[in-house]
Amino acid sequence: MFVAMLRGKIHRATVTETRLEYAGSITIDEALLEAADILPGERVQVFNLNNGERFETYTISGLRGSGVICLNGPAARLAQVGDRVIVVAYAFVPYEEARGFRPRIVVVGDGNQVAEVHRDAPHGTLQAS
Repeated sequence: MFVAMLRGKIHRATVTETRLEYAGSITIDEALLEAADILPGERVQVFNLNNGERFETYTISGLRGSGVICLNGPAARLAQVGDRVIVVAYAFVPYEEARGFRPRIVVVGDGNQVAEVHRDAPHGTLQAS
């Protein structure tokens, strides 16, 4: 049996742009993707802290160091520039290994730059910026 476990998380990034006339997806600064160990093209869930929207899409790698968080296509209707979002990716882990599995959690600072990287930060310890 396999269990779906949190594998990578980008915590409290700020939406920098939206592009409705695009095929779909979320464009994320390549440095953020790498820090969270999320791959380009990987399916992710996005949680909008401002309006409560939750949706799935896939990632596109954006310019490294740009801080870009761009919602494309239909997802562009689910957030506004300036909204805070959480982006998460999951892994299917054998049940026997799930208790020891540790996700990579990236806390985002000013300009959507990597502020901190945690492995398995306990719930409630990530501070709002």
